[in-house]
Amino acid sequence: MPTYMTQFAYTPEAWSALVKRPEDRSRVLGQLLESVGGKLICFYYAFSDYDGVFIFEAPDETSAAGALLAVFGPGHNKAIKTTQLLTVPQALEAMKRAGGMRYRPPASQEDNSRPYHD
Repeated sequence: MPTYMTQFAYTPEAWSALVKRPEDRSRVLGQLLESVGGKLICFYYAFSDYDGVFIFEAPDETSAAGALLAVFGPGHNKAIKTTQLLTVPQALEAMKRAGGMRYRPPASQEDNSRPYHD
């Protein structure tokens, strides 16, 4: 199953609500992800540009996007960033595939007479 990392930053209003009524948001998130066939792997709060990070699995990109839209749609976050992650075996396979591919780089300034190089 594809794995994703999402970083988020709460709005001041969200922090105010959590301070007034502390709540384990990882439980709510985990239940939502399970409803789309996914799984919350971990959830951490952080002291950085982002207030927290969670890693999760989802059956596909559409399920992941739908769950994230449900989470962030109400507007309690001022910033979000989601990255699809690769396992080490997946990254090694990508490297092997890349080794067999050829990509033509942009033509250099000195050689604009030949737009394509072999």
